[in-house]
Amino acid sequence: MNKNQEYFPAIRLINTPDGSSTFEKGRLPVMKTIATTSFRISNTVEEWEKGDHPAPRRQYVVTVKGKIRFKVNNGETFLIEPGIILLAEDVEGKGHSWEFEEGEIWERLYIPIPDYGESFFIPDHN
Repeated sequence: MNKNQEYFPAIRLINTPDGSSTFEKGRLPVMKTIATTSFRISNTVEEWEKGDHPAPRRQYVVTVKGKIRFKVNNGETFLIEPGIILLAEDVEGKGHSWEFEEGEIWERLYIPIPDYGESFFIPDHN
């Protein structure tokens, strides 16, 4: 089994000690059981969602369709598209913002992570 079959690419939004949001690139191992009791599918976008906001809870955001550019407090950006899982853990402070990179469609699945749940995120250390 090669590396691509063992992991999904992932980006994690996190809070810094000063309450800002930042991100780190990494991966999530396949074949792990996620401790969750619910999920939500969305294809709608409210205008407020594009502005600065923290994640409402720790959650995976799995993009099915669309390309979205996220921005954190220091101005750095990253791209989320199908095949890259977003792990939103910046639940405090100003949060993050985003905009459409291509088109005007973002179909996604939200999978909440309970407080006791493991995220399984493995950061890249380059």
